[in-house]
Amino acid sequence: MNLRTASRMDELVPSGIRKINEQALKLEQSGKKILHFELGRPDFDTPEYIKRAAILAIEDGDVFYTSNFGTMELRRTIAGKLQEENGIPYEAEEILVTVGLSEAVFDTLCSVLNPGDEILIPDPVWMNYLNVPKLLGAVPVSYHLREGNDYQIDLEEIRRKITPRTKALVIVTPNNPTGSVLSRRTLEGLAEIAVKEDLLVLSDEIYERLVYDGEKHLSIAALPGMKERTFTLNGFSKAWSMTGWRIGYVAAPREYIAVLNKIHQHNTTCAPSFVQAAAVAAMKEETDEVEKMVREYAARRDETVQALNTIPGISCRTPKGAFYLFINIQSLGYSSEWMADYLLREAGVALVPGSVFGPGGEGYLRLSFAASREDLKEGCHRIRKAVEALVKQNERRN
Repeated sequence: MNLRTASRMDELVPSGIRKINEQALKLEQSGKKILHFELGRPDFDTPEYIKRAAILAIEDGDVFYTSNFGTMELRRTIAGKLQEENGIPYEAEEILVTVGLSEAVFDTLCSVLNPGDEILIPDPVWMNYLNVPKLLGAVPVSYHLREGNDYQIDLEEIRRKITPRTKALVIVTPNNPTGSVLSRRTLEGLAEIAVKEDLLVLSDEIYERLVYDGEKHLSIAALPGMKERTFTLNGFSKAWSMTGWRIGYVAAPREYIAVLNKIHQHNTTCAPSFVQAAAVAAMKEETDEVEKMVREYAARRDETVQALNTIPGISCRTPKGAFYLFINIQSLGYSSEWMADYLLREAGVALVPGSVFGPGGEGYLRLSFAASREDLKEGCHRIRKAVEALVKQNERRN
């Protein structure tokens, strides 16, 4: 029988991150020792107090459907967090609990984009923000994040790329894959543009707790005129190491939340009840669990940046947020896909080609330092040997 899939599926590109992961797993199955730096997954276990809250909820019979919007306790807790920590006066009715940030992104884009609408997307960026608009018949228009500008947004470029069809703007701060954090100046400039041009803003803040060196995260919805036009997207996967729990949320004006809930109802119905209970505990009962993880990430970051920057031919900036290094390999003269494949095969190190995140990522490799110090040290050693061998090979050819 012929494959009869919807033509819209031709617009979707499979995850380049998962492609590398599958290749790495196959090599492992053949007996090769692989060091995994490709997935954006904390290597810490979920804190015990969160696991206990989920177990208790299950034992208490909290195993049924909740409101589509999420439990009122969780929505109130999230709204309180956004008021106190982010300075955004959200109420519980302005929160929709989703099955991870991925669903929050999908529901939001489905709810606001019409075919032909243009949406401004960072380049490089997590590819969901390119794939979902294409699936909807909308037009993603990339704006550039450049290393030479510390990956800040060029406000003049944003102004140039706005057309009568531009409906929305996506920002990701702290950023995946660059690890950059947008400055107050940049965010204030974006807010001014959004208000003047009447743009909606999708603000992905999933890495907000993972910031270093005294850096402060600022939510754009807290700026004047922005709450009514901003979708604040967040979740529990990164800060509390809850990737497998699949719990996230959208915060937006209640009129938008009512619309998002329509697709959420048909998509997932509701997030698991006992996971919602665990999410409440994550916020209410936290002591220093996240702080300890952030301190360890910072130490790993510093050691890995120092090691990589001693390898001739590659370099990387010290990121201010998230847990990624965006390694510049341009002087080696190979594509990011070729280099990622070479390092996987020859060194047993799994990194993500920067091109996976858009054309602006070409010439870079993404390394997740959400891995043990031992693995990171060994990984840098393997990368050094492989790069030096490659350089010597090229010298002999020349």
